[in-house]
Amino acid sequence: MMNKIRKPLVFTLVLLPAIIAAAFFAVLMTLPTADPAAVDEAVKKLGSREAFIAVSTVQPVFTAVLCAFFGCILSVKTGLMRPFRPEKKKLAVTLIASLISGAVLSLDAWTFAKIIPQVADSYKAAASFDAVTWAGSILYGGIVEELMMRLFLMSLLAFVFHKLFFKKSETVPEGALVAANIISALAFAAGHLPSTAALFGTLTPMIIVRCFLLNGAFGAVFGRLYRKNGIQYAMLAHALCHVVSRTIWLICL
Repeated sequence: MMNKIRKPLVFTLVLLPAIIAAAFFAVLMTLPTADPAAVDEAVKKLGSREAFIAVSTVQPVFTAVLCAFFGCILSVKTGLMRPFRPEKKKLAVTLIASLISGAVLSLDAWTFAKIIPQVADSYKAAASFDAVTWAGSILYGGIVEELMMRLFLMSLLAFVFHKLFFKKSETVPEGALVAANIISALAFAAGHLPSTAALFGTLTPMIIVRCFLLNGAFGAVFGRLYRKNGIQYAMLAHALCHVVSRTIWLICL
């Protein structure tokens, strides 16, 4: 029994400090969009703002830890887990994908921002460097979201599809992996709707289209990197995508 859980346990413990940092900065990043009255009420109950931030950090940490542990198990079972040693070719592919994804994401400031006033307003803050926002988006996206949506959800879907539709196949077929990638990418996009509503104060049809188009497309890219190269490359690509896009906004806006 211990042999079966040793690898996922070590995997989770190694990632734990990064998970805590990601969740902490994500909480700080989203505080400005939270309901002030609700925050003040929670702060009064907990006794301090620091206590509120600490408690708010626990939930995403707990979720990410569970996804890391069980996602590791599922990733091994589906053949998606890869050795954690750097490979030049895979790193090169990841860097190219990151540069392209970041550049495409940055175009949001000159496309959707031109037709959606709420999006345009959000880019006023992107013209200046905010360490908390940078850390929150890079760490949370690159670590927590990839653990939840790719390592856990995509692996789970691939495992279920294999057991339900491809019982005769000893390994998970390509079709099951592709379907798992597409569905997890759509779920990734849908998962951004609450934060999108909080950021923009509303969910218009165009804002919803933007949310699914951007997050769904990038989710599929990160899922393919996970499927072909391993979760470490999906995490790196996701994090660097935010670095590239935010650097472009900082320079050009």
